[in-house]
Amino acid sequence: MSVMAIEERIRCLGILSREELVRSWSKTHGHPPPKGIKRSLLERSRAYQLQAKTFGKLKISTAKTLFAIANGQEVKSGPSDRRNVNPGIHLIREWHGVTHRVEVTVTGFDWNGQSYASLSAVAFAITGARWSGPRFFGL
Repeated sequence: MSVMAIEERIRCLGILSREELVRSWSKTHGHPPPKGIKRSLLERSRAYQLQAKTFGKLKISTAKTLFAIANGQEVKSGPSDRRNVNPGIHLIREWHGVTHRVEVTVTGFDWNGQSYASLSAVAFAITGARWSGPRFFGL
């Protein structure tokens, strides 16, 4: 399902009756919503479920980080795609008989004349599949 289709389905949540939203919640979660739950939360929950079903759920580590931020806790950043590489280094990977060369820059990664914020984005551009960039490049 496309992003535009998901956006349209989310917009349509606003025209559903409360009873329809409750039925949708019950179907999605396997039980009725908490008594007295506000309509806005029903809508947001359903919107999240639509997105998660289409694009995948948050990683547990991401959810924990967001929860910590919401509770005012200080959050330390974890390892990044740049953990073992410095600007100026070239990463080379052969994929389906084609050699790909990525240059590490101060702001990210350059491949085929385009800049990317992460190695995972480069790996996706090369393969068309969701890869861990560091894993794809053997870091």
